[in-house]
This record gives sequence, C-alpha cells and structure tokens, in this order.
Amino acid sequence: MFNFNYYSPTKVIFGRGTEDQIGTLAQEYGATKVLIHYGGGSVVRSGLLDRVKAALDAAGVAHVELGGVVPNPHLAKVREGIALGQREGVDFLLAVGGGSVIDSVKAISYGLAEPDKDVWELFEGQREAERFLPIASILTIAAAGSETSNSCVITNERTGEKRAYDDDISRPKFAIMNPELSMTLPDYQTQAGCTDIMMHTMERYFTQGGNMEITDALAEGLLRTVIKYAQVLHHDPENYEARAEIMWAGSLAHNGLTGCGNDGGDFASHMLEHELGGMFDVTHGAGLAAVWPSWARYVYRDCLPRFVRYATNVMGVAPGATDEETALRGIEAMEDFYHRIGMPINLRELGIQPTEEQILALAESCARATGGSQGSAKVLYQEDMAAIFRLAL
Repeated sequence: MFNFNYYSPTKVIFGRGTEDQIGTLAQEYGATKVLIHYGGGSVVRSGLLDRVKAALDAAGVAHVELGGVVPNPHLAKVREGIALGQREGVDFLLAVGGGSVIDSVKAISYGLAEPDKDVWELFEGQREAERFLPIASILTIAAAGSETSNSCVITNERTGEKRAYDDDISRPKFAIMNPELSMTLPDYQTQAGCTDIMMHTMERYFTQGGNMEITDALAEGLLRTVIKYAQVLHHDPENYEARAEIMWAGSLAHNGLTGCGNDGGDFASHMLEHELGGMFDVTHGAGLAAVWPSWARYVYRDCLPRFVRYATNVMGVAPGATDEETALRGIEAMEDFYHRIGMPINLRELGIQPTEEQILALAESCARATGGSQGSAKVLYQEDMAAIFRLAL
C-alpha cells in the first residue's frame, strides 16, 4: 500500500424528510444570505423549492435563487451566479439538485471568493484557488458524488471544453440526502447515475499499485450493491431501500474512500467522456458506459490481475482457462449489465458517430487537458485516446 491522506469533512443528514432541517442547518453554519441554485423545473413542480425557501424563512435566513443549470453545467451560468451573488451579498450557497447543480455551485463559490480572478483559470489549470465560500446541498439525484467530493466539472459552452477542478476547500459543509427526492427521476437518468457511481469506484480500482485488501473489499462490495439495486430500480423505481442504497453508494464512491492506499486511480475513462460531453453534450453516465468497454479491451492486458479479480469478485463470472479469458468474460458481463439497465456500450448506441476528424480533435483535446497522458491501468497518450474512440464506434 501507498501512504495516503483521507479527508471527508462533509456532514451527512440522511433519510426521509431531512430537507426540512435546512433552516436550522443554515443557521448552524453561519449563513445570513443564501444563494439557492437549482436546475430545471422539477424542484419547482415537486414543491421542494418552496419547502426549502419556507424553511429558510422560518429560520430567519435571507435568500435569493438562480435556476437553469443544465447537464454538463455551463460556464455562462456560473458567471451569472457570480454576478448575482456579488450584487446580493450572499455568504452561503445551497445546491438543490444533482451533481450538475452542485458542481455549478462550487464554481460560483470559487468565483465569489476571488472576484478579481477569472474562475475558468482554475479549470484550465492556470492557478489554484485560495478561498472558497461555504456551500451545502440537498441531493435529488444519486450519481456524481459531488455532495461529499472535492471535485467539480464545468463546460465552457463557447469552446466546447469540459474541464474538472479538484480542491479540498470545495468540500460541502453538509449534504442533505433524502432518497425519496430521487423517485421522480426517469429510469434513464437513474441508470446513468448508477453507472457514474460505479465508474467513480472502478476508476480507483483498476490501478497498478498500492492496492489494499480492505480498500478492495469496500470497492467490490459497493460495486456489487450498485449492480443489484440498479436492476431493482429499473423495475421498481419507487423502492425506497434501493434508492437509499444507491444514494449512499454515490457519496462513498467519490469521497476518496475507495482509493485509500492506491496510486490515485486511473480516470482515463472519465477524461475521454469529458471530451464527448464537451463536443456532443451527452449524458455523463451514459457516455461513461459507452466508452468503458472499449477502454477496458484496450488496456486489460496491461492490468490483467485487476481485471481477473474484478471479473470474479464483482461480476461473479466463472474463471476461464486463462487469466485473459477470465478478464474478457468480466468485460462481457459488464456489457450485459449495462444493457440490462438500458445503458449503451458504444458510441453508436449512445447516439453519436464521430467522424475521423472529430475523433482526432477529441483525442487532441483530451491529451491537452491531461497534460499529455492519463491512466494507471495503462498510461494513454494521444494516439491511444484516438484508438479507444475508434474502438467505441
């Protein structure tokens, strides 16, 4: 195992009706004026937004609101939030929604805390943040894990670049997690979320060193749990126990727990998908499902023991005559699982067919975003990235 630092300071308030505590919690964390940030109309139609505002009013906490966050959240909305927050003098930000809303709130907080600097510089890797306003979330979609993570991803819709910035100062103060709030999601969105949860764990699992038995056991148990309950929700979307299992798994998958002791993870699939999201605006989890099988087939020989362990311990396949056969059976079992929950396993099933020119542009942008290379299972360079995109067609 390798040395590691584990830092997960977010307070989690989990269960039915927990969103009613938002006023008390905002007071507890010193909020005097809150920017409530949300996405489309679902939080309005469900009455959740009104309940949140009423709870803040009852606690005497002033608030303003900004809706309109879209999947693959846009830099323009972040800039709008920064301007609003400056005008209104907000000192606390509350995301009501899923990972896109939480990521947008994080970016707005960076911008408000350092108003003399361009927030996009963080995502371009030009500097690191020095300050951050406190944020929290009321989670409505189990997927990104942003409610307890140090990460956020923003899309510059003008340039088509989708970029991440990770910094522990962005960890939310608290996360309110009521599984019932995710019951109205369409099945496609639920399953894309389950895929994202699994990939956050798998990115940390397929590594070349530092693996700990306890970390592997936690990761494998989490993955088996998501596989089980994703299929339950596919047929029974209002199953509270399944929603709860998936929602908690989403946080555990991306708060750093499943990477303790290893080399930091692979994350090539995520970086490849970010390029697809930036160019084609695809659903993040579905994009991950579409690219992972091709990535796996491209790299498995370089990380064979991990793929064998995954096949047997997670996917439950019978060992083949060789380790290579076992690994391939595991990849095929993963593809079968994706199809069972309605997820794509290639770009054609995702609904896009990049041209060769677009593939080269995707690979060039990915290489630029990663500083030239990415990966642990196998280090990928620009030509490898292009090859994986071609395999995924």
